Amino acid sequence: MTKPLIVVNFKAYGEVCGEAGLGLARACEEIGKETGTSIVSCPQMVDLALVAQSIRAPVWSQSSDAVSPGGRTGHTTVKAIKGAGATGTLVNHSESRKLLFDIEDIVKRCREEGIVSCVCTNNIRTSIAAAALGPDFVAVEPPELIGGDVSVTSADPEIVSNAVEGVKAIDRKVNVLCGAGVKNSADVAKAIELGARGVLLASGVVKAKDPRSVLRDLASAL
Repeated sequence: MTKPLIVVNFKAYGEVCGEAGLGLARACEEIGKETGTSIVSCPQMVDLALVAQSIRAPVWSQSSDAVSPGGRTGHTTVKAIKGAGATGTLVNHSESRKLLFDIEDIVKRCREEGIVSCVCTNNIRTSIAAAALGPDFVAVEPPELIGGDVSVTSADPEIVSNAVEGVKAIDRKVNVLCGAGVKNSADVAKAIELGARGVLLASGVVKAKDPRSVLRDLASAL
């Protein structure tokens, strides 16, 4: 997996259940190969193993729990995520919040299992706090812009640039992704200009009439 990268969160949208989700993941793989870009698929949890075992491009889990293997009905362990074939996981997405000590535990477990951790944050301060935990990525996404038509790179570019500055001051090995409202190559180009090492997006790809065209456009900025 090379940087910069594009991370596509499938969320729980009806458009990408089962075979449709696998189809989008294959599109991510196809456009990634075509453009020489790392495009990461984050399928729905019930499809994680199916997708991870069907494509060679990176696949991450949408979430994980701060629990060890055992009597944990309904929970998803980091070990199980790796066992399904995924190479990483999102942590603390705004739609799946975690407590700080749980985030720390998940990041530690990811490190032990050798998979990527990407901690989602909502502002500069939480981005800096997340960086102190030593994840591979911090993805800054103001919740009010998620799923909207205006990218954070346009609405408040200083959130991105200041988050990058703050994170790097804590740990230069931690890379910053930019999310919320990202829709096109202009948004991606601006994110990279502001210091991000890639983007995290969902509806702009998942709900598009032609996801391949959108992915190709996004990749053209990298």
